[in-house]
Amino acid sequence: MLGRLNHVALAVPDLAAATALYRDTLGGKVSEPQALPEHGVTVVFVDVGNTKIELLEPLGEGSSIQTFIDKNPAGGMHHVCYEVDDIIAARDRMKESGARVLGDGEPKIGAHGKPVIFLHPKDFMGTLVELEQV
Repeated sequence: MLGRLNHVALAVPDLAAATALYRDTLGGKVSEPQALPEHGVTVVFVDVGNTKIELLEPLGEGSSIQTFIDKNPAGGMHHVCYEVDDIIAARDRMKESGARVLGDGEPKIGAHGKPVIFLHPKDFMGTLVELEQV
């Protein structure tokens, strides 16, 4: 079921500064910022060849990323995203295994325009896991 690592997401307090760091200091190829109001974030992707780094900045009131930044003012790793072939089959398998799917359990459209779900970090050794259908 588990496919390749799609991205590692880092929550950042200042997206412009983080983008500049990855672009100018590390020489990364960065995307344009993309606002995702339905997820409460603005994102930038850094292409590192074999995967991506997703930089997340809070967007709007009540962003879950803001809560993360409040607890981690410098930012930090927020989640890892793995690819799956069938998001519904993956969701059902997770539920059958006892893993908690966050939200209402229905896939949402993610930053890549593909269905995603998130799995509770307490079920995965403290790591928030995103599954994305490819």
